[in-house]
Amino acid sequence: MLFNKHFDSLKSRLDNRTAVVGVVGLGYVGLPMAVTIASRGLSTIGFDIDLGKIKMLSARHSYIEAVTERHLAEVIDTDRFAFTNDFSRLSECDVVLICVPTPLSRNREPDLSFVENTSREIAKALKPGTLVSLESTTYPGTTQEIVTPLLEASGLSAEKEFFVAYSPEREDPGNKSFSTASIPRIVAGVGPLSRALAEQFYGIVVDQVVAVSTTQTAEAVKITENVFRAVNIALVNELKVIYKAMGIDVWEVIDGAATKPFGYMPFYPGPGLGGHCIPIDPFYLTWKAREFGLYTRFIELAGEINVNMPRHVVDRTRETLDRVSGKGLRDARVLIVGISYKKNVPDMRESPSVRLMELFMDRGARVEFHDPYVPSIPRMRDYPAFMGMESVSLEVIADNPYDVIVIATDHDAIDYERLVALGSPVIDTRNAIARRGLPVNNVFKA
Repeated sequence: MLFNKHFDSLKSRLDNRTAVVGVVGLGYVGLPMAVTIASRGLSTIGFDIDLGKIKMLSARHSYIEAVTERHLAEVIDTDRFAFTNDFSRLSECDVVLICVPTPLSRNREPDLSFVENTSREIAKALKPGTLVSLESTTYPGTTQEIVTPLLEASGLSAEKEFFVAYSPEREDPGNKSFSTASIPRIVAGVGPLSRALAEQFYGIVVDQVVAVSTTQTAEAVKITENVFRAVNIALVNELKVIYKAMGIDVWEVIDGAATKPFGYMPFYPGPGLGGHCIPIDPFYLTWKAREFGLYTRFIELAGEINVNMPRHVVDRTRETLDRVSGKGLRDARVLIVGISYKKNVPDMRESPSVRLMELFMDRGARVEFHDPYVPSIPRMRDYPAFMGMESVSLEVIADNPYDVIVIATDHDAIDYERLVALGSPVIDTRNAIARRGLPVNNVFKA
């Protein structure tokens, strides 16, 4: 490896743990990463444009389930974790991680504005010997084609005076079996010096580092992981509809198939796809593939199936109401149980439950929700009208019977026995009732 004083300087600072790390974006990815880095002995500065988050952290309040308030207080007390909305402090950092959202536009095209704006802010403060690592999920080529040129607008040269890497986040909200540190990390650099420094840095922070040859490969690894899940979930969602028409319980089929010790991995149907990754990331690859004159028909079909699942649930609910009570959806009182996208977490990103609410309301229904993890709906880009809508308690539910109850997210903390005992027809999109061995006389799977 050729001599490079900037490389040697950062390597030395990482060796002796004097490097300062900046984490831009203190959300579901950035905050757990920042706290983990600080707990591994590196001084860490968290950056976010949301002053509300900075105020909560100043009060030692964690708004992310994966970060306990005890753990947060520990790294603050040791003076290894600071947080700010002052981006000029990026000049203090030797390593900068970009952990910002990469949503889709309304036309389902990649929206890299957060990554681009962050890269421009970093460029303003960039100093020789800095490693910048993008962690946001994106299409192959983003690090090399978008982030690196924006950083080089500083007047410094990548791989000579500063270094650029890509290491995709692998957070799984609500999964207590894995932590930020215990999940293996894919890393790559725009050149051999960047890759070596990225391996060294992430080797301090996580238990296992897996280096790949290029940043494009690393970006493709992350996309592939999420395409795999999206396609398989679409498959079981389609099978659910087919088997229902045949009078076959898809949940029993999946449980039976899962007994095979090889060649099969169970995936489960639901009312649609949620979370920041699986409903969005496959379309990044779809968009990029068009640049090469290629069409991702398999991925697009999976997306079409998953996007249409909320409509399927609404149609199933309408049919059930008509059959049970002779009533349609107009003016029907509908209770959505579980409004977050995933069980046992408060994460609302891309939740299909909110789309369900919208569809029911479009058909004239009066809709409320119950969720022990979401006391009120936060600000959501695509559903601003729902902001502040509050969860109804089980006591209110018992005193005000609903025409139909729709289980959209199967939180363990929900009293399903009490829900079933209310006597209203229950549309169960998660097999939550049967899985708990409860009476299913008024339960209908969807």
